[in-house]
Amino acid sequence: MTDNSDPAPDLGVLTKGESFIQARLTRDFDHSQAVVWAALTDPAKIVEWLAPGQIEPAVGGAARLDFVDSGIVIDSRVSAYEAPRLLEYSWSSPGEPLRPLRWDVEPNGQGATLTLTLQSPDGEDVARSCAGWEAHLEMLAAALEGVPIKFPFERFKATREAYKGLLPG
Repeated sequence: MTDNSDPAPDLGVLTKGESFIQARLTRDFDHSQAVVWAALTDPAKIVEWLAPGQIEPAVGGAARLDFVDSGIVIDSRVSAYEAPRLLEYSWSSPGEPLRPLRWDVEPNGQGATLTLTLQSPDGEDVARSCAGWEAHLEMLAAALEGVPIKFPFERFKATREAYKGLLPG
């Protein structure tokens, strides 16, 4: 893998693999590991920042999220699960290429550090994917503060352009 050594501030780091691009987006929150974990796994909390759906808490469990406004449906299986620190599934539907999505939640003092690692197959618009997750991470931060927000299109547009400049060659 080759690493993009000049990431923009506040954006993830993109790495080129053999047939994919991997992105790592990290956020620090002033909320405990348990609170951040609940936001990732509790259906009543997931809907506040991501989409309606459910992620069954076990390897092999269903991971189904329905992004009603965009028509995108994630329908996959949990591939790694270690509460309260690791959750992994593919943000794909059956018949689509695998797009692994991994959430790592680590304690950080009184708060927690969340690292989102995602992979996009070569040929897909990784800048769009990263920008979408950047927007959802902003929604997560707001939801953790108790003030959920709608999808921040301005953040999406700005980070999509920024990620285009970060794409590894």
